[in-house]
Amino acid sequence: MSAPLLDVSGLTRRFGGLVAVDDISLSLASGEILGLLGPNGSGKSTVLNLISGALRPDRGSIRLEGHEIGSAAPHRIARLGVARTFQLVRVLPSLTCGENVLAGLAFGRDAMWGHAAEQRADALLARVGLPGRAATATGELTYIDQKRLELARALALDPQLLLLDEWLAGLNPTELQEGIALVRSLRGEGMTILLVEHVMDAIRSLCDRCVVMNAGRKIAEGSPDAVLADAEVIRAYLGDDDA
Repeated sequence: MSAPLLDVSGLTRRFGGLVAVDDISLSLASGEILGLLGPNGSGKSTVLNLISGALRPDRGSIRLEGHEIGSAAPHRIARLGVARTFQLVRVLPSLTCGENVLAGLAFGRDAMWGHAAEQRADALLARVGLPGRAATATGELTYIDQKRLELARALALDPQLLLLDEWLAGLNPTELQEGIALVRSLRGEGMTILLVEHVMDAIRSLCDRCVVMNAGRKIAEGSPDAVLADAEVIRAYLGDDDA
């Protein structure tokens, strides 16, 4: 069995007296989609922040292809092949759609500039459903199109590992199905994805395995159907009275 692309072991992060992430371990094989689930405030986004370098762990190991990245700066982790989207969409508002993607291309694993970068930016915008929108100001975009743009900028980094933080949240039913198809197609191209999500249709459609967190701790791991039927997971989401 080959070594995992991402191996997280004993990951812990405190904020004062709050243990936001408490001894979390998980791994992803190359080409896998792993769902990171749990009620609000369970520590999921903090795990993504730790993996992407936005936060430093207090304890534990984060290894990408066997190399420790837990103490690396975010830009170095991005150059090693980790890209992400954010729970609150973060586009660069003073730039056009094309310029947003060019920013990703300039700082990816293989920096790209000039005409070749412009062509690649056009292709990435088309890839996520924004064909011909390179000159469009970001302020003209709908919510779903801002999410598409943020994904295109992440893909511009040519990532080995893509971290999606509730990328499918807030979409109408048609947009949701389009989004699920897009994420599935990325996996079809061999991309490894760690997916924080609350949308159960997406979890069941996309995830090979799921890890469930509550109050910073891992409480379940397994197939989507198995973890969503787990009594402790049901209690975490619904409370003891409904479990």
